[in-house]
Amino acid sequence: MKSFINHTGLVVGINRSNIDTDMIIPKQFLKSIKRTGFGANLFDELRYRDEGKPGEPCDDRPLVTDFPLNQPRYKGATILLAQENFGCGSSREHAPWALDDFGFRAILAPSFADIFYINCIKNGILPIVFNKKIINNFFSEVHKKEGYELTIDLDNQSVLTPSNAFKFSIDQFSKRCLLDGLDEIDLTLKEIDTIKAYENKHMKKVPWVFGAIK
Repeated sequence: MKSFINHTGLVVGINRSNIDTDMIIPKQFLKSIKRTGFGANLFDELRYRDEGKPGEPCDDRPLVTDFPLNQPRYKGATILLAQENFGCGSSREHAPWALDDFGFRAILAPSFADIFYINCIKNGILPIVFNKKIINNFFSEVHKKEGYELTIDLDNQSVLTPSNAFKFSIDQFSKRCLLDGLDEIDLTLKEIDTIKAYENKHMKKVPWVFGAIK
């Protein structure tokens, strides 16, 4: 997966609570497991006035013009602001796939659904928890200033504004995975020589087990 070390990006906010994974990427788009191509249908029911269909081009679909992601001032945004319980609902990993495919690298909210939070980490997206007061202040700044950007320094666990720095918490295992760009499979493969050595040693002790596997 992509590593996350430092990132400076344009901020866009969706100022509502309890955005679930079906709202992030509706159920009709879950047929593919390619991890790519979902960005066009991110927040499909909020972005478009018609019903989206898998494989359907989105270029000519009628837009909800006041939805933030459709406004020209937020084009190219890579940092998403949200409210409480972001990513609730089902555990579909397609939700972070869609966010990643659209171009988001980080999400800031007062709280996240647990499985969604973990799925973000596994896909190179940094979910950051701040209290509601800080999040609302970010919303206010984004609304007031077009082109509002934040800089995120994962190593120092800080979100930097032009005038302040806000520290955030993250468990050290998740932090290391993001900094190194490694998911659980990558971490396992780093020990492939040790794993093979163990298997060869174990095969000599109980060859009948490995014979049954073959």
